Amino acid sequence: MTFSELPAIAEDTIRQAIAAGATDAECTISEGDEFSASVRMGELETLKEAGSRGAGLRVLIGKKMGASYTSDLSPEGIAQMVRSAVDLAGLTTDDPFAGLPDPDEFGKLTGDLQLFSDRTAELPTEERISLAKRAEAAALAVDPRISNSEGGSFDCSVGGRVFANSRGFSGSYRTSYCSITAVPVAMENGAMERDYWFTIARDYSTLESPELVGQKAAARALRRLGATKVDTQKVPIIFEPRISRSLLGDIFDAIDGRSIYRKASFLAGKLGEKVFSDKITVIDDGTIPGLFGTQPFDDEGVTTRRTPVIEKGVLKNYLLNTYTARKLGMKTTGNASRGITGNAGIGHGNFYLEAGTDSPEDILRSVQNGFYVTELLGSAVNTVTGDYSRGAAGMWIRDGELAFPVSEVTIASTLQEMLNNVAALGSDLEFRGSVSAPTIKIGEMTVAGR
Repeated sequence: MTFSELPAIAEDTIRQAIAAGATDAECTISEGDEFSASVRMGELETLKEAGSRGAGLRVLIGKKMGASYTSDLSPEGIAQMVRSAVDLAGLTTDDPFAGLPDPDEFGKLTGDLQLFSDRTAELPTEERISLAKRAEAAALAVDPRISNSEGGSFDCSVGGRVFANSRGFSGSYRTSYCSITAVPVAMENGAMERDYWFTIARDYSTLESPELVGQKAAARALRRLGATKVDTQKVPIIFEPRISRSLLGDIFDAIDGRSIYRKASFLAGKLGEKVFSDKITVIDDGTIPGLFGTQPFDDEGVTTRRTPVIEKGVLKNYLLNTYTARKLGMKTTGNASRGITGNAGIGHGNFYLEAGTDSPEDILRSVQNGFYVTELLGSAVNTVTGDYSRGAAGMWIRDGELAFPVSEVTIASTLQEMLNNVAALGSDLEFRGSVSAPTIKIGEMTVAGR
């Protein structure tokens, strides 16, 4: 069965559900092939290949909902899934907010969104293993102190998604991505430190070279040798881009429509208010070709779009699916997200903090005494209150330069204070995933050490 045959199966599933008594129905079919090759000290350690395909059906009988799924896409398997979903709907209670999106909300982006690459799908297994080996070898060659490794890896995924509903919507798209990672271990005077670097792309040909990945990973591990604690103090903090993106994750949790209608967010009830520094502009955009949060429609068949979340510190929008929008008396923002069955949750497209104008080097030079954070440990962020406390490691800044490595400290503040006290944003916004942010300098946070 080819991917091109799946839309017809989804549409037929919908017809069967309506014939069985459903008043509305949605069908999702997903397929994927995963590949992972891991090497350690030059030897292939693990090689995994796995394929999956499944269908999910959500039906409504009035305001009652039932859902079922199957990995058996034969006529018998589909028929059983339909029966199960309809039977379950008959056992549930009414939910006044249940239902499909309004007819005028269905749609999909047209044109090539550059989500799938034949070059990625067709790369030979031998070449994939070689890329992992080259990344690790490059890291080990940088310095004699890189004498061990947690490995190099090449990962690849090729998949497709189909969605159809009883309101006449039907759409499908294919995706691919691949990545190279190196995780070297640096050793000196009995102490060991590890770090990593990676590259990821939809199209294999746009990956960074494995040699560059290995060299960057090695440099990061080496600079962590000799890490120490520092005295407890309040100082400026710089988050490197790999770490600053975690703040975007916290913001997403706070503007997720489910958190808003449950009043489990410090941003609930604050639409139109200035909540952060005017340096902060956060965008959710699922329309940018080639990126990892891009798709032509969401998981309810609503057109993907660009949604300003925060503009110059002002809260403009929450991210909503149809259900949360109705609970809040608003309109969906096209952010429905789910697996292959059940009610839709909320996801993001390309969720990012707009870049500033300062170079990372200039931001570093602006700090006389502070902390450059390169790793966060644990999670103690409360999006109900905004309280923020994380274990951290990185480099201490003296006179505008990275002076010595730091570990086993905690940084603490509140999200409100942190994002109202942003002193500078870097010009180095780069999309290495669906959540991205540039270098961020925060005017002051507590660093708890010895």
